This record gives sequence, C-alpha cells and structure tokens, in this order.
Amino acid sequence: MDGDYAYIGHLPNKQDLGTTILDISDPRKPHIVSQIVLDDPGSHSHKARVIGDIMIVNSERNMTAIGRKADELPKLRTRLRDELGRDPTHAELAEELAVKESDIPAVEAAEKTPYEQGGFKIYDVSDRSKPRLITHHRTHGRGVHRFDMDANYAYISTEMPGYIGNILVIYDIRNPAKLEEVSRWWLPGQHIAGSEKPSWPGRQHRLHHALRNGDRLWAGCWHGGVRVIDVSDIRKPRTIGEYNYHPPFAEPSHTFMGVPFPIDGRQIALAIDEEDQAHSAEEMARRRGRPHGCLWVFDVTDLPNVQPLAIFELSELDSPWSRAAPGRFGAHQFRERMTDTLVYCTWFAGGLRIVDIADPAAPREVGHFIPEPPRGQPGPLTNDVDLDEHGLIYLVDRGPGLNILEFKRPSA
Repeated sequence: MDGDYAYIGHLPNKQDLGTTILDISDPRKPHIVSQIVLDDPGSHSHKARVIGDIMIVNSERNMTAIGRKADELPKLRTRLRDELGRDPTHAELAEELAVKESDIPAVEAAEKTPYEQGGFKIYDVSDRSKPRLITHHRTHGRGVHRFDMDANYAYISTEMPGYIGNILVIYDIRNPAKLEEVSRWWLPGQHIAGSEKPSWPGRQHRLHHALRNGDRLWAGCWHGGVRVIDVSDIRKPRTIGEYNYHPPFAEPSHTFMGVPFPIDGRQIALAIDEEDQAHSAEEMARRRGRPHGCLWVFDVTDLPNVQPLAIFELSELDSPWSRAAPGRFGAHQFRERMTDTLVYCTWFAGGLRIVDIADPAAPREVGHFIPEPPRGQPGPLTNDVDLDEHGLIYLVDRGPGLNILEFKRPSA
C-alpha cells in the first residue's frame, strides 16, 4: 500500500502477470492502473514494495517439482557416487529426490539449462500507469523470495554462490541504476564455500526474510527459528539475539517483527509460522495430531535471553474450509507494521484473524473474516494483508482474490 495505490504481486499464473497496480482512491471501486507481464514463463514476481517512486519486485524460479529438483541433482549425484563407488541409476536418483524414475531425464535437462533470471527488479513508478524498468539485478540460484526496503537500502533474501539456502544481502539503492552491495549476513553453516558445514539437511535453515526497525533487523529463518541482527554498522551486520523452537514445533518460522513500542514495560516481538504444504495424503496423515502454524509472542527485553510468552493458534473448527485446502489451514503472515496492539494475521484456509496482544501473555482474537474460495478453488488461501492510511484492510488470496474490509474495533 502506498497512498492511493495498491501493489499486488502474483504467483505463477496463465497470464504471466508479475505485478498489478490498483487505484484505490475509491476503495469501493478499485481499478487496475497498469500490469507488468513477465517475459520469462519460468519466473514469478509475487512480492512488491514501494518507497516514493521506486518499486522493487522479486524474481524467483517457479516452484515446479522438476526445476527445484534440478538444483539438488549435482550435489546428490556426487554423494551417491562416493557412497556407491559408481554412477547412480535413475531409480536411485529418483528415490532420493522423491520423484518418479521417468522424471529424471526432465530433471537432468533442467540441470543443463540453469535458471538465470533470479534476483530483483527496480522500477520507476512515478507514472503508475507506465512503470519503467530501471534495472534487473541478478543474484543466484532460485533467486529472491521476500525482502524489505527503505529509502536507502534493500534487505534482500536470496540464494548466492557459495551458500546453501537464502541469505541476507543488503544493497544501497540510493542510485537505483547503479546498485552497491553493502554487506551479507547468514546463519553459521550456510557458507559452504568458506568451509562451513551445515548441521541440518538441505535448505532447512535459511533466511526467509528480515524486517528493519531502527538499527535492528528481525529475521525469520525457517527451521532455524528467529534471529535479531544489529545493523548499526550497516557494513557489519551481527547477530545479537536468537530463539529456535524447531523442534518440537514442526512448521517453519516465516516472519519475525519487533513491536515498535513497549508493552507493560517490556520489549515485545512477534513471529508467525507458515503452515508448510502437504503434497500427499500420506503426508497429511502424518501431520494429524501436531500443532498447526501459529502466532508467537516473545519478550525480547534481554536480547541474549529471548523468552517465549505465548502462542495464538486456531482450531480446525474455526473455519469451514480447514480441510478443503490440503495441508494449508494454519498461519502464514501478518501485517509487517504496527501502530497499536492489533496484529492482522493471514491464516490460509482460516482467512484473516485480528489478534490483540495488549496482554502479551494472553493474545486474544478480536475479529476475523473468512473469504469465500476464489472461483475453481476448494478453499481460500489467504496470503497477505495490509492496511491503508484510513485503516481499511486489504486481504489477498492466492486464488487470486482481493477483499477490501473495514474493521470496527469492539469497545472494551
């Protein structure tokens, strides 16, 4: 959201849409001002941020089974050669990659044509009807997922050569036509080119994205939990706080945010998990009985000793669609800014949940909205949320779909 405009990024779609700019000056009649169509059908740009007349969107490889498996093939082939003393068969590769043996030729073909579009794009949107591309900055691997930005810097979550999984790369964007990489931050174990060895399998520990508040970045690190990063020296980011609740909680840490004001004399932070997707009936059966992705409340007054205070979770009885969208009932994201104690959370098939943390040890729901499923979808997949300057809520579904809502806070 930015003034009279909303910027919506799209997941892979038949129209190859990247970003849609909406005029929301009349929120009852939003209309499309412009749309950016991607020139690469293997990419998507599902995130957009705007500061002034500068818009940044991500460029990330589509989440196809074949394309993502091709990334894993070189390392897997080397490991199996060492273990077996010979070249692995297609059947052995398929078993390790969890694909069909008949899929391996397509995986090998994708390996020979590596993805080269990953990164982020910067647009001049001074004329919202005609976004102008300034630069497409390539990074590496699968490319950029989420990110944060301000008038001076972009805080990019991306893969980079020599690292396993996404790390943080900070860019100076004051001259958007000539970007400068300022610094990097990663979890110990990610820098494999620097002889670090991860203690986890694959990409389980990695940066999802980091949000800046003052001189700190708040980073969700997937199965690595959460981290607080000091950027008072922007060229030397350093970890000053951490907490990892994996295990026993199985769903990965998506977003971490410091509350910008104290509550009851304590500094509070919030994390929200992403209900990871189940890809089969067997996987859904294994998930039964375990907690869904949820909202976490932390006391971060003493950063070397971060303490959990509470979680907020929904019952499957709280949505008629809880089992209609396979494996995607739990939490996903919250609005990444706060002006009071309300937290606006997206809950996939649970819709929008508005949670009050005035008592950080006892978060309570004060409102909710569950949209109808978009056409052709078995249930809603509520993905992102933001508020405009008038307090109206903009709720985006992966369907795709957009709902504009008004919330009147109940009186105490």
